[in-house]
Amino acid sequence: MLIVGITGTLGAGKGTIVEYLEIKKGFAHFSVRDYLIEEMAKRGLDNNRDNMVITANDLRKNNSPSFIIEELYREAKGLPENAVIESIRTPGEVDFLKKQGEFILLAVDADPELRYERIKARKSSTDNVDFKTFLANEEREFTTTDPNKQNLKKCIEMSDLVLNNNGSIEALFDQLDEFLGSL
Repeated sequence: MLIVGITGTLGAGKGTIVEYLEIKKGFAHFSVRDYLIEEMAKRGLDNNRDNMVITANDLRKNNSPSFIIEELYREAKGLPENAVIESIRTPGEVDFLKKQGEFILLAVDADPELRYERIKARKSSTDNVDFKTFLANEEREFTTTDPNKQNLKKCIEMSDLVLNNNGSIEALFDQLDEFLGSL
């Protein structure tokens, strides 16, 4: 059984890759976002990006830097099929998953303007921000020395492959298929 982790910048195409792995490759999907939405509901918090970050950081601080991923990994490991875990955001999460074996980390990135247009088009409640706020949100999640907080830059550096999603969706899937075929 293979577990694929997905990391990357905001709006780069993580969900598109996950959907492809689910529909075309038969992977089971485990979402950090969905896990956090459930946790926020338990806490009576509104579903927005700030509350999502606060909740994730709180869970990591009170448990371990890889807590959320450990929970999702336990669920994924119990299945017979390959699984994809979306969205890896801390180096501790990557370290935990790499120690489990049969794991690869994919990162995806694209130009900021293109990514902003994509998040506006998907109309998620956590994405209803202006471009300046979009960039500020990403900057907040891009680097830190706190192991309980998001560090997308380090996660991308730790990935087995960085997919460029500045082109067509077909070009993205071609990159993905080529890499999976080499495994």
